[in-house]
Parts: sequence; C-alpha cells; structure tokens
Amino acid sequence: MEMFLYGFMQRAFQATFLISLIAPLLGLFLILRRQSLMADTLSHVSLAGVALGFLMSINPTWTNLLIVVVVAILLEYLRLVYRTYSEVSIAILMSTGMALALFLMSLNQGSTTVSINQFLFGSIVTISKEQVWMLYVLAGVIISLYLIFRKVMYVMVFDEETAYTSGLPIKTMSILFNILTGVTIAIIMPIVGALLVSAILILPAAISMRLGKRFSATLFIGIPIALFAMTSGLITSYTYSTPPGATITLILVGILCMVILLKKIVPRRFQRN
Repeated sequence: MEMFLYGFMQRAFQATFLISLIAPLLGLFLILRRQSLMADTLSHVSLAGVALGFLMSINPTWTNLLIVVVVAILLEYLRLVYRTYSEVSIAILMSTGMALALFLMSLNQGSTTVSINQFLFGSIVTISKEQVWMLYVLAGVIISLYLIFRKVMYVMVFDEETAYTSGLPIKTMSILFNILTGVTIAIIMPIVGALLVSAILILPAAISMRLGKRFSATLFIGIPIALFAMTSGLITSYTYSTPPGATITLILVGILCMVILLKKIVPRRFQRN
C-alpha cells in the first residue's frame, strides 16, 4: 500500500505497535488503583509543557517530560495529604495545569497555533525518529519493571495497607508508576493528541476486563484489542484525514459497546437452549 512508503507512516505504525504493548498494562493498573482520571490529569497538564517548549523555542517533548514528571510526583504527595478524598488532588492539578497551559499559550499568540493544535488533536505527521526510539526504550523499561515487580504490584493494587505493613516501598513504587504514566503520555501525545490520550490508555484495559477473568488473561486480551484499534484507526485517519486520536477512540468505544452487548445477549441464548 502507498501509505507504507512514507517515512512518517512507518514511524507511526512502529509507535502504534509499541503503544499497544504498554497501554493495556498501564491502563489496567490505573483502573485497579482507581486512578483512571490521573491519566486525564497528566494529559491536560502536559499541554503546559508543550506551551512552555514553544515559548522557550526548544523541543516541546523535553519540556513536556519535565512537567509531567514534576506533576506525577505532586500527585502522589497530594494523594497522601488528601488520603480520604484522593480525587481532590486530581481536581487541583488538572485545573492548575490547564490554567498554566492557557496562560503560556496566550504568550505565544498567533505564532504556534498550528503546532499546538497538532498536540491537542494528534497528527501522524508529527511523530519523529527520536520519539519512536524513546517509545522503544520506554516499552522496554515498562515491560521489564512489570516482569520484575508484578507480584509486588498485585499486592499494592489489591491491598495497599498489607503491602505497607509488609515493608514494601509503597510510596516509591507509586511515584515511579505515576512518573512512567506521565512519561508515556508525554511521548505518545503527538500521535493521539492530548485531549484523548487518556482514553487510549484506559479503554483497551476496560474492554479486556469485560472479557478476561484473571489478571494475566485480561492483559493479554487487551494488547491485541489495542493493536487492532490503533492500527485500524491510523489507517482510517490517513485515508480520510481525520484526527488519529479521535478515530482510535471511536473504534475502541465501538468495540466496548459490542462487547457489552454480546455479554448480555450470549448468556440469554444459552439459557433458552
């Protein structure tokens, strides 16, 4: 096909494959830890990093990474401060991040509107070789950490108090998990867009949770779902010039609706038989 002859499409498909490996893993832990909105918070805050990069005339990916790492640490600190009302920390940082992003964008009036829109809605043209290599490194780090610490993460997710009394470094691991989530969001923003990057992380895991009963099964179901949705979304985006993030999200939502419908219909048929 013609699209595979273009360098930016080759990079986009490489990024799609790598994102499909790590998104269900991060998304599943976010859902189980009841931190689904944390991804949305970091994606909104990351806009401030993009605006800061344009203001300073440097690569926005680096300023974006810096901002999300700082915010990821602050999220854990505020979560401990408002332990009973953990959603307060998300509301505080989301509103602060958006306010800062809008303020910085106002200082760049007219000069970076197109570039910022690419980060807002995603663009298959913006993915660079540097970002693809960063994704390779990130995927390797996340998968390696999962294989090493998966048992510890199980305990931390399902019974944090037991994990703490057992002497596990809960605070350090939570901060590290937040940082990895933030770095992932910062790197995949250019291809899927800041407004919908959290949906790309959460939806594959949400779909696979309806299909799998065990943690490992849920994870392995989520990867092909993410790969199918992202690949088909990317092809559709190229063919019809639609925003990739929106296209991928709609496909994932369609899959979720289909799974929910089938889960209701299939048991009834069995009962009738």
